[in-house]
Amino acid sequence: MPATVALVDGKLRVGLTGDELERLGTSEQVAKVSLRDMGAVLASGGLGATTVAATMFAAHLAGIRIFATGGIGGVHRGDGGDASADLTALGRFPVAVVCAGAKAVLDLPRTLEALETLGVPVLGWLTGAFPEFWTQGSALPVSARVDGATHAAAVLDAHWSAGLSTGVVLGVPIPAGHEADRAVIDAAIVRGLAAADAAGITGSEATPFLLAHIAEATDGASLDANVALVQENTRVATEVAVALAATR
Repeated sequence: MPATVALVDGKLRVGLTGDELERLGTSEQVAKVSLRDMGAVLASGGLGATTVAATMFAAHLAGIRIFATGGIGGVHRGDGGDASADLTALGRFPVAVVCAGAKAVLDLPRTLEALETLGVPVLGWLTGAFPEFWTQGSALPVSARVDGATHAAAVLDAHWSAGLSTGVVLGVPIPAGHEADRAVIDAAIVRGLAAADAAGITGSEATPFLLAHIAEATDGASLDANVALVQENTRVATEVAVALAATR
């Protein structure tokens, strides 16, 4: 049974009505909510879209072991030391995050190093390479490859049954027909990073700014890719969730 996670009218919700989904998607007053922001947004009674970290927290409270998203946050490029709370959440909550890897605007090698330090497995869906969001990836290895839903469910079950309490990243490559042109994306990222630096945009606002900049720079091609990868991640998460339920 699928459920969307959000903050609605002062409550942390796992499962939204159609009207609530419409509000979340159309309101101009939707806060970006990570773990540090949850108390303030709940107290305000407003709407909040949860990050991977906050969604993991909600899923863990509800007893949910798998959720799908676009891409996880990670270590930002440069020497500023900015790292997403998604990483520490993956080290704290035993939830599998099905995603197209980490957002490509990040420092992907350092993000994988951080996950290794936290003891978080990074699985590749039918691949040995870490997916790179808009592109399938080729250079960065995952910690283990899984060849289908039954295999993935067996790895998740074994991980948690052994007493390990971390989350797990299941990286799903974007379908080949929807993969973005790597050269175009890389150039757009470089220009976006320069624009963010010039505008003094840092912290939690950096990734939304960069994604919007890249969407404009690619004439919307990155948005089309976003839709395709989220649909694929959701399909895979559904298959793995069914297989994992069968192990209980």
